[in-house]
Amino acid sequence: MSLPEAFTERLEKIVPREQFESIIRTFDAPKRVTFRFNPLKTSPEELEAELAQEGIAYERVGWDILSGVYRINPEDKLRLTQSAAFYEGRLYIQNLSSMVAPVLLAPRPEETILDLAAAPGGKTLMLAGMMENTGWLSAVELQRERFFRLCDNLKHQGVTNAHTYMTDGRSVGKKCPLMFDRILLDAPCSSEARFKTHEPKSMSYWSVHKVKETSKLQRRLLLSAFDALKPGGKLLYSTCSFSPEENESPLQHLLERHGEHLKTIPLTLPFDNVQKPLTRWGKEIYDERIQNAVRILPTDTIDGFFICLLEKLE
Repeated sequence: MSLPEAFTERLEKIVPREQFESIIRTFDAPKRVTFRFNPLKTSPEELEAELAQEGIAYERVGWDILSGVYRINPEDKLRLTQSAAFYEGRLYIQNLSSMVAPVLLAPRPEETILDLAAAPGGKTLMLAGMMENTGWLSAVELQRERFFRLCDNLKHQGVTNAHTYMTDGRSVGKKCPLMFDRILLDAPCSSEARFKTHEPKSMSYWSVHKVKETSKLQRRLLLSAFDALKPGGKLLYSTCSFSPEENESPLQHLLERHGEHLKTIPLTLPFDNVQKPLTRWGKEIYDERIQNAVRILPTDTIDGFFICLLEKLE
């Protein structure tokens, strides 16, 4: 099956022209599988010894911002998911771009942290590990099925500092004003970066209308996050979408409302498949502070992603 025509037409206007063809090809083949050690249950050295004993050939991902990250070929995924390390929660399978968000937010032990759209929990698990299971980690998820999956994942991976809430993230700012040191909003989105031409279901719900509807939700979640953040606190906004309506536009809306109380922080990533945000889309011209955000471009290993880190001024 091919990608939706409207999606490819839009993507061609978003990504660098010279990289368009290679980006389109990344939707066709299964990506290499990436995973990381769980610091609440093991160390990189212990996990590597365990993988070697199981005969699972892995390659270290050499990032200076994150240790204990590995990749394997897609055909080895089944062996990995049948290993004791997987069953007992000593490793977690997660795309590299997803791992970047918690690292950039950089939670510290004993802080008060909010994950505002937490399921299925991969980033929540990373936050808990970086907090060393101390402090207070609030994990919010509205959808019932996804909420219970989140709870299962946290329990399985040994997280004890998380408090889970099945509630609408749009209401959290009013309920908990100025409460959190750091907030992660990996917002619900159209999941364009996860399209796979060999999995038609991954694209079946997509439409330009859905992108615009999702944008409205993201704007309200961002405003809620702003209200819940302490002065001096940091807010990381991310999506796995390419659409400016879901990335630059919600940030523009936030800055129009609260721009005098916010600054964006320049980001440095350990790879070069990145692009600066757009300066405009259609009739909308974006605040120049949004240029500090990053659009991650997909490869055979990394999913597309968008990340912006903001700080609430004292």
